Amino acid sequence: MSNIKKADQYNDPSHNYLHYWDNRDYEHAAEEMAIKRLLKGKRFHNAVDVGGGYGRLAVLLEKYSEKVTLAEPSQQQLDIAKDFLKDHPKIDRSLLQADNLKFKSDTMDLVTMIRVMHHLPDPSAEFNEIHRIMRNDGWFILEVANFSHGRNRLKYALRGKRMPQAPVDIRSKNNKNEDEIAFVNHNPITVIKQLAHAGFKVERILSVSNLRSTKLKKFLPINAMLAVEKVLQPALAKTYFGPSVFLLVRKAS
Repeated sequence: MSNIKKADQYNDPSHNYLHYWDNRDYEHAAEEMAIKRLLKGKRFHNAVDVGGGYGRLAVLLEKYSEKVTLAEPSQQQLDIAKDFLKDHPKIDRSLLQADNLKFKSDTMDLVTMIRVMHHLPDPSAEFNEIHRIMRNDGWFILEVANFSHGRNRLKYALRGKRMPQAPVDIRSKNNKNEDEIAFVNHNPITVIKQLAHAGFKVERILSVSNLRSTKLKKFLPINAMLAVEKVLQPALAKTYFGPSVFLLVRKAS
């Protein structure tokens, strides 16, 4: 994230990102499922979880990499991570912005950036920085907050409108001011073009959190939701159906 203001919300004592995940077991499990799918059979030396908050997914990366660094712009999140990761002493915690990661060039063979894109209306600086730190044979997992998900596409089709190509600000009117953190959803097709411009190519796509719905959660057990999710992630990938799209990315040759 390119400036200190972008971390303000996560430094606010009234906003505890750990508690944000209360009652979001399905979403968390769906994201872990996607990462496991994309990393199956792979092993790494150095992994960095960019904007990883308190380390929610960094603990999963430990299963695939000898060394894991949690790179997070919010000091409050790193303070929470100190307790959350108390049983994971090998995970380093660093106060870093996504467009200035300060690692040496060509040193990371795995980079993840999950639930960060919704704060980046223009991710070009972040993509360039990730390209810099990645090894030529490295992998990058990017999660995209998807505006062109299935329900939105239906709404636009019924109105006879085309899906926006540019990021869409989804903040409320009260929060649309310069002092509030950016909150946008992206068109995955545009993001893939931005990745190509930064020197990346997309190797695999997954549609994630396809059943994200407060109504469904009320009457469907999580195991049933995840069984369906397992089938839908690859099946709906090319349609960008879900509210999250996971991209497995490599440097272009």
